[in-house]
Amino acid sequence: MTQQEKSGRATPKALIIGAGIGGLATAATLRRAGVEVQIFEKAPELRPGTTAVSLMSNAILALRTLDIDIAPGLAKRGEVFDELKFRTRRGLPIRALPFRDLADRLGAANYAVHRADLQQTLLDAIGDDQEIELNASATGFTTGDDGVEVTFEDGRTATGDILIGADGFNSAIRRQVAPADDGPRSGGYACWLATVPFDHPRLTKGYAAHYWGRGQRFGLADIGHGRAYWWATKNVPPGASGHLRRGKEGLAGLFAGWADEVREAIRVTPEETIVRITAQDRPFLARWGTGRMTLLGDAAHPMLVSLGQGAALAIEDAVVLAQHLKGATDLPAALRGYEDERRPRTEALVGAARALSLTEQLEGPFSALGRDLYFRFAPMSRFTSQNEAVLTWPPQG
Repeated sequence: MTQQEKSGRATPKALIIGAGIGGLATAATLRRAGVEVQIFEKAPELRPGTTAVSLMSNAILALRTLDIDIAPGLAKRGEVFDELKFRTRRGLPIRALPFRDLADRLGAANYAVHRADLQQTLLDAIGDDQEIELNASATGFTTGDDGVEVTFEDGRTATGDILIGADGFNSAIRRQVAPADDGPRSGGYACWLATVPFDHPRLTKGYAAHYWGRGQRFGLADIGHGRAYWWATKNVPPGASGHLRRGKEGLAGLFAGWADEVREAIRVTPEETIVRITAQDRPFLARWGTGRMTLLGDAAHPMLVSLGQGAALAIEDAVVLAQHLKGATDLPAALRGYEDERRPRTEALVGAARALSLTEQLEGPFSALGRDLYFRFAPMSRFTSQNEAVLTWPPQG
């Protein structure tokens, strides 16, 4: 007898570990598919972080297949960007990639949005009646023919019909699925990120730009309501951590001589609000789950940020998972079907993000110049077809 039969539930119950973007999106989509959900978050409060993300057309289009439209919430809280500018370190133009025509054709815009605002938009999609259990740090699970049980650090347990590990880059659920995982894979650079109230002539409505130096980059985007999101990178040797201890003054020194808006964004940001991380992903997993459990989002396929697709891919996962579970009578088979459908696309984009990241972080004078010249003069049709393949939903092919 399954957990569903024992409890007398008419619908299956999913235990979702993690209340980040992937976990919240999963709760919203599974509820639309007729699945009961219980959400667990290890933090003592629902903290969205202080940075921002890009949320691209494909995520919005995917959610609409389940009659979930988050575009109005994003339009109210974030900012549409119609093109992505690439500039030299001093602010001279390299190339602008237009998104508006493609977005109009696809039927969904691309947004830059604070994580707190995206979190609230997803909470709205879930509904006010769904509780999230906080201070719930998962330590392991068991799965059998009749259901799944999760254990927590404080001794609690929870049972359900399926388990979704959406607990991010350092997923406890992934560790049990892939104990032989080689661990994080460095991207070769350090990152600094922040959001800040910002007023500058260059930061027009919907502004989004990447500034390229040698072994360094800087991103700057309007996220609405007088706020900007910025991020900075610097190549570091393997195993080095000294750059992450660099304070705001040292960071300003790294970007001395860059475009005025770059230097000003750093100058006006309070040091205590700057987040410092090491860029990393993980080797791609051949298997995401076993029995009645699976992984989703960064727990399954963490990626470097160069494509701006981390949040969107987690949302795509949630949609495809819900489609496979809706009305399913063989839950393990539905989970394997979800994994089989998602692996090719996510593996391709994880690889593409790493390849693009290596290109963007080129440090040699000739290789960096070659990169800039390629992006300046390559046919626009090449970039358009690449973007269309990523932003279209359902995926092409």
